Amino acid sequence: MRNSSLFFLYLSGGILLLGLLLVHASFSEKAGRENLEEKAALVKTLQLTDLCLFTEARYTRHLSQADLNTAFQDHPLSLEHFPSGSFTQPPERIIARP
Repeated sequence: MRNSSLFFLYLSGGILLLGLLLVHASFSEKAGRENLEEKAALVKTLQLTDLCLFTEARYTRHLSQADLNTAFQDHPLSLEHFPSGSFTQPPERIIARP
């Protein structure tokens, strides 16, 4: 078998796999939506407030309850050593506006 035949066989297999993944996603979307609606009803019933986004540091678990200095609790000039701190923006109250 030529190398080009192997390449096209590999490419067609990848396209077939991608198509199957898209079909699976479209079928499972309905079940996922029902599950999400059940969870939303549970949150509304229990009156849950903050969402725990990250599990690393206490100042990234609940962003609304963190103070401004908790990221620098080890040393005033210490760098952020948890990767989750780079995924979130600072609260709007401390962003400088021109």
